[in-house]
Amino acid sequence: MTEKPYWERKTLAEMTREEWEALCDGCGRCCIVTLEDEDEPDVLQETSMRCRLFDAEKRRCSCYAKRTELVPECVELKPSNVASLSFMPKSCAYRRLAEGRGLAPWHPLISGDPSTVEKADIAVPRELTDESDVREKDYWRYVTGERKL
Repeated sequence: MTEKPYWERKTLAEMTREEWEALCDGCGRCCIVTLEDEDEPDVLQETSMRCRLFDAEKRRCSCYAKRTELVPECVELKPSNVASLSFMPKSCAYRRLAEGRGLAPWHPLISGDPSTVEKADIAVPRELTDESDVREKDYWRYVTGERKL
């Protein structure tokens, strides 16, 4: 009998650092700038802007180890907080596991192929605008849609 993969055997808190990091599918959705609507606290406005540290080609943070220092609003995902982060996309592996839904079929740990994230249309476009190129007062011009929490 084959042993179940670690994400099916362990809780998020039991995972090693390497196992935890491997859960990231590289979609980049958590690096899209989102705006909170003051009038509708349960709604996030998604934009076509990316965090200034996001490497669009690799779909990874360009300065991962120092990201929370360089971008104070960056939220560090941890086993202790992931279940309460309702702003995370429903497709996020961390959120899926925290909610007991398992990994999606397109996830690289399931498919064995990192390109399935893009093929499944989960990955963010590479052509996002760098937030540092936009004045904060103009962020509203980049809103592409809304997402209910």
